[in-house]
Amino acid sequence: MPVIIRPAVESDQPAIEALVRAARINSHDLAWPRFLVAEAGRQIVGAGQVRSHGDGSQELASIAVAPEWRNKGIGGVIVRGLIARERGALHLMCMAAMEGYYTRFGFRRIRQAEMPAYFRRIQRVAWLIQILSFGKWRLIIMQHDEARV
Repeated sequence: MPVIIRPAVESDQPAIEALVRAARINSHDLAWPRFLVAEAGRQIVGAGQVRSHGDGSQELASIAVAPEWRNKGIGGVIVRGLIARERGALHLMCMAAMEGYYTRFGFRRIRQAEMPAYFRRIQRVAWLIQILSFGKWRLIIMQHDEARV
């Protein structure tokens, strides 16, 4: 079945929320106008968004693909599509184990001194999560410098 990547429409909102929650990733601030979705038939099988923060930073977020559709390149097409429609630096927060995945798209891990204010605050929370999980959950911040200009 062919998969179509397209901008989300309002009627996609419930499917986006269900997909992100099923993936057990941050389900805060899921607004359909910011999303690209992957559609197979009439089913949403993947989604991702770019969020804007008060300090002007942009965050690649909420990248989720339905389990039965993983490892088919859908997530990568969504990531590339989101990068292509943005201007300037794009950031993301992910588990350290995902660093290699995002490096493929031109993201690099950044130090705290390079982070916009929003991500410096988030980094403090990430450290707390790491401590409370005894190092099991290690979150990192990455940046893509070459979003469309």
